Amino acid sequence: MVDVGDKEVSERVAVAQGRVLMQGETAALIADNALKKGDVLVTAELAGVMAAKRTHELIPLCHPLSLTHIAVQCELESDPDTPPGFGGAVSIRARVRTRGQTGVEMEALTAVSVAALTVYDMAKAVDRSMRIVDVRLREKSGGRSGAILLD
Repeated sequence: MVDVGDKEVSERVAVAQGRVLMQGETAALIADNALKKGDVLVTAELAGVMAAKRTHELIPLCHPLSLTHIAVQCELESDPDTPPGFGGAVSIRARVRTRGQTGVEMEALTAVSVAALTVYDMAKAVDRSMRIVDVRLREKSGGRSGAILLD
């Protein structure tokens, strides 16, 4: 584990995003809340929040952090830009904040990844072709690096 003891405490924020591509029919079932396992989007958001809080238990050498805020948003894309064979998508965005000596990038990425896995798990009975794509860090701020916007 990296020693962060000499780093200054600062407000640290990270934003990550990802997508789950699916058949248009699957997206319609999610929109209608018609899947047997329940409300996919709300469940995925909750799973993302829970995962962010447990990142240090999942990623070796990751510091346990006292997170001050976690927001996970899962939305059906109204006009998804999808590759051939897909007609729907769920976009996932996580914003994580803490006041500490190390960043929250891993927590934001974990939140998006677990939310995406939750969407997959809840809809796999009707669509085995789903694809989790584009999980990435979009921005981070705090610490020596300051604010960084990524694309």
